Amino acid sequence: MNYKNLKVSAVVLLAALLLIRCAPAHIQRVSENSVTDLSGRWNETDSRLTAEQITQQMMDASWYNTYSSKNHSQKPKVIVGMILNKSHEHIASETFEKDIESAMINSGRMGVVQGGGMREEMRAEQADQQNYASAETIKKFGMESGADFMLQGTINSIVDQYSSEKTIYYQIDLVLTNILTKEEVWMGQKKIKKYLGNKKKEKVL
Repeated sequence: MNYKNLKVSAVVLLAALLLIRCAPAHIQRVSENSVTDLSGRWNETDSRLTAEQITQQMMDASWYNTYSSKNHSQKPKVIVGMILNKSHEHIASETFEKDIESAMINSGRMGVVQGGGMREEMRAEQADQQNYASAETIKKFGMESGADFMLQGTINSIVDQYSSEKTIYYQIDLVLTNILTKEEVWMGQKKIKKYLGNKKKEKVL
């Protein structure tokens, strides 16, 4: 092959490589409940499954039956407080908190009281009604449902890496506190361990 042909071949090869590199990624819609793990980092699957499993733990614990028997089978009202991210990576704690609220509401066994900024927005609307809403439709102050318990917690992580292998360990600790007495009535924990490497490991959700 002469120099001219070699040069042409090199240009064609380079152009082909550029086309491959610039080609759009294949996009496919998948179920929001499908289990995905692309990077090994905390993701929506971890958030959803942890919320569902730890909420079930909470309802299965003895505090629930104790409260129900003392309050004529009424559902306990819970407010989800701060869940602090103390892990090595950015985690959208608010998304996790909403997943917990969703799991509690969907269970039908617990009531959820609005908290944080959304509660303040609702109170601002209620204050506005005092001046502008009709007497028949006005929502008066002092009629809110008070929460019986507050759920708070932390997300921690440990990373262990050697050569091309790495494990990421997450520990989620939640505590439920009686707002009136400040007594901690339940503590729950969920552990997640992920392996990143070439060795095949047992799959655990």
